[in-house]
Amino acid sequence: MIKTLTFASMHFSIAFGVTYLLTGDIVVGGLVAIVEPAVNTVAFFFHEKVWNRVTARRQQAAERQGSRHSGMNGAVLAS
Repeated sequence: MIKTLTFASMHFSIAFGVTYLLTGDIVVGGLVAIVEPAVNTVAFFFHEKVWNRVTARRQQAAERQGSRHSGMNGAVLAS
């Protein structure tokens, strides 16, 4: 969660700076700096959860695949 919070503070600063430079309006810069990164931060948090779940499933599948093949190593098939 700390990673998410530090990302959010960086994102707020960038969003404000870019919007302020484009509009020259502190209020618009502040609104965009709050709304856009807040939405992105929540999306990032859930993206990380899904990404970790997908990675874990891929690792489990690879381990299952490896265990199927390792059982046959050195085995001689009877004809």
